[in-house]
Amino acid sequence: METLRYYERRGLLERPERTLGGHRVYPSEAVTLLRIIKTAQRLGFSLTEVGELLDVATRRHGQRRSTELQTRAKTKLVEVEQKITELTTIRNTLLEAISGECVDLLDCANTPTCPLPISELFTAEQVPGGHPGHRDKHRDDVTGTY
Repeated sequence: METLRYYERRGLLERPERTLGGHRVYPSEAVTLLRIIKTAQRLGFSLTEVGELLDVATRRHGQRRSTELQTRAKTKLVEVEQKITELTTIRNTLLEAISGECVDLLDCANTPTCPLPISELFTAEQVPGGHPGHRDKHRDDVTGTY
């Protein structure tokens, strides 16, 4: 029920009529709309994006079909393919770390055959945080130029 109320507040669902006892009575179209919202979310669309797509669909009113869904789906596909590439790299690196029997990050980082991309992430001059010995209040480690 909280999800339905949240969608109402976000403008994704219209507020339903209520019975005399105060119970919400949703029209049958609400079920279809909920399925559309959940499907779009599973495909990677945010609720904001879903709302925008629904707005385009409801504003059409017999006009020529919009290509907005196609455009956004293509953009989302590119994002998904990039994420798959990143996740595949992570997977392969982890498999290398497992097969290389890396047991200690410090020891592994100091060996030239370490499969973990520790040395690739930062050059000696570039470490997040700015200046030498800077302690980021949001992190437990010391950051800076080493």
